[in-house]
Amino acid sequence: VQLVESGGGLVQAWGSLRLSCAASGFTFDDYVIGWFRQATGKEREGVSCISGKNAITTYADSGKSRFTISRDNAKNTAYLQLNSRKPEDTVVYYCATTSNGFCSYLWDEYDYWGQGTQVTVSS
Repeated sequence: VQLVESGGGLVQAWGSLRLSCAASGFTFDDYVIGWFRQATGKEREGVSCISGKNAITTYADSGKSRFTISRDNAKNTAYLQLNSRKPEDTVVYYCATTSNGFCSYLWDEYDYWGQGTQVTVSS
């Protein structure tokens, strides 16, 4: 199982930014994909999650209205779009998957993680 995030970097506070999570090594549309974020010295927190075939989306309170999660099962890729970024959005974003079949915002319920992609918001 491999998850590879991309799309981060130094970004402006306005406009949209889309992160990608390319998956391989498993049947992608059978698994949920969760997105997490982690600031330096802080615990990893769940942002959003999307189910497999039905692509049902859920958002943590911190992610509502500011993030949009999606997936393209034909491309084995999930996405997280960041809208209206703030300086506190300067964090590392991770995608993850779990074999339990349910979306969760608890990081320790996920089995596989990508290496993360750094987003630095420039004001």
